[in-house]
Amino acid sequence: MFEQIERVPGDAILGLIDAFKKDSNPQKVDLGVGVYRDEQGNTPILRSVKEAEARLLKNETTKSYIGSHGDPRYGKAILSLVLGEDSPVLAANRASATQSPGGTGALRLAADFIKTQLPGKRIWVSDPTWPNHLGIFHAADVELHKYPYVDADNRLDFDGMLAALKEIPEGDVVLLHACCHNPSGFDLTQAQWKQVLEVVKARQLLPLIDFAYQGFGDGLDEDAYGVRLFAENLDELLITSSCSKNFGIYRERTGCLIAIARDSEQMENVRSQFAIVARENYSNPPAHGGSVVIEILESAELAAQWREEVAEMRNRINGLRRDFVEALKPHGLDERFAFIAEQRGMFSYTGLSGEQVDRLRDEYSIYMVRSGRANVAGLVSDNLPYVARAIADVVK
Repeated sequence: MFEQIERVPGDAILGLIDAFKKDSNPQKVDLGVGVYRDEQGNTPILRSVKEAEARLLKNETTKSYIGSHGDPRYGKAILSLVLGEDSPVLAANRASATQSPGGTGALRLAADFIKTQLPGKRIWVSDPTWPNHLGIFHAADVELHKYPYVDADNRLDFDGMLAALKEIPEGDVVLLHACCHNPSGFDLTQAQWKQVLEVVKARQLLPLIDFAYQGFGDGLDEDAYGVRLFAENLDELLITSSCSKNFGIYRERTGCLIAIARDSEQMENVRSQFAIVARENYSNPPAHGGSVVIEILESAELAAQWREEVAEMRNRINGLRRDFVEALKPHGLDERFAFIAEQRGMFSYTGLSGEQVDRLRDEYSIYMVRSGRANVAGLVSDNLPYVARAIADVVK
């Protein structure tokens, strides 16, 4: 039977990993894969994570299942991190947390929940959005549409976004990026979040907020502004959270699907459905990453150290954005690319064409996604002049 199976192209980003590894150019630069890197070009294990793992190694007593919802302590810790310790939503027992295999797993849980429990509802995503959003919702057979987000001049198209949201059929689902928009790097201001909230309420839409980069924009609490605004002003909300970036535990696949309902009884109804969806997908989530997060957030000492490390990563990325624009100044391109310093998170929608990206790869061994999305965290002080010179060449 296998002779009928056709070969398909691999994932574009994963393909970049293989191509980069095979490239023998000593000046090669990887701006494609979405992981944080330090000044030495490494993806480090956080000091707080190392200490938490050491404590787990000493004190852990079992490797038994943790249940479809995951470890309750993990759920409690993530709810406080995302919604705030003093959240009125938590006080009213309106929120539920289901541990998942990464933020991607949380998105798939949400997709399956929408398909089975909200039949006929469509989902609307930003254009552009994280490419895997498309794959996840297509795989779950949820009808997907797009709303504008970045215009032809590579700027946030908020007017276009708001106008499109006002036309979405009542009751549909709209996916929003909480912060550090992937792939564009363009985030909403607090005033814009309030305008989106009013449209969501007027159209009776169900927001699904993807919160994969908490702490990488302006701060752990600052980045949660839109999420907390919606949570405190809407009866119903879905949130997907990831610990991959802010804890640096990418391979541990540690995420969470959060649901907010009108009251505690309705929340329990939704929560029961999440358990079924999780059971049918993977039964139980992996435990190690969640245990690390618990160990950190339940320790005042480790939590303080972790917050400092998140700030270090955030400050490095924001500093790189400014340095990158400065490196383009000798080439007369600082004004053209000034928006890079204003964007947030690891990613930047550079505005480079597919052909220019190809030239960067073929002539300079600089790798990024063909859409022009670059991982700013892949830059280091030593390669900034090289990358700036290469970009100047391909755009001129």
